[in-house]
Amino acid sequence: MASSEVNDLLAKARRGDSNALGCLLQRYGPYLKLLAQRRLDQRLQARIDPADVVQQTFLEAQRDLAQFRGRTESELMAWLRTILDHNIAQVVQKHLLAQKRDATRERSLNDSRQGGGPLASRLPAEQSSPSQRAMRGESAVRLALAMSALPEAQQEAIRLRHLEGLSLAEIGQRMQRSELAVAGLLKRGLRGLRTQLEEMQD
Repeated sequence: MASSEVNDLLAKARRGDSNALGCLLQRYGPYLKLLAQRRLDQRLQARIDPADVVQQTFLEAQRDLAQFRGRTESELMAWLRTILDHNIAQVVQKHLLAQKRDATRERSLNDSRQGGGPLASRLPAEQSSPSQRAMRGESAVRLALAMSALPEAQQEAIRLRHLEGLSLAEIGQRMQRSELAVAGLLKRGLRGLRTQLEEMQD
């Protein structure tokens, strides 16, 4: 979808067109889910579904669209990321309180392997690796859409390797597969991703 189409949908959504808003939000669903997966470590994801956080973000975006002052796709993405970040912080805090655990026991908020520091310090706007910077741009939406067309295991392998930076051994441990199987998933996944991206450019 070209930026002009996105801007047109945004203008229509501002005028109360719910179909236009639905198309916009659907476009950003895979992107926001990838971001949510990055912010919730594996232990929290076992209890908090990133898709639920994205759905809450969409509900709040629908409710608060009148307050959005941006006019471009990048401004819309930044606004949606802000809502997502707030929802993740809330759900993590709620989980910690519900489980009566303090932040020192929930390493998801301060895991040195994920870059350390509190949750806010790991948000994309403050990250600096090339793959993390790419996740801030409009190209990240295309990447997330292309990834969403892959089988789930390939998506997970690519996410863990190229967005989280895990080794083949770590991915194998996380996915309960051999390193050889992980390498195969990555090879097939990257081939499929390339095909999807090429088709999106046609």
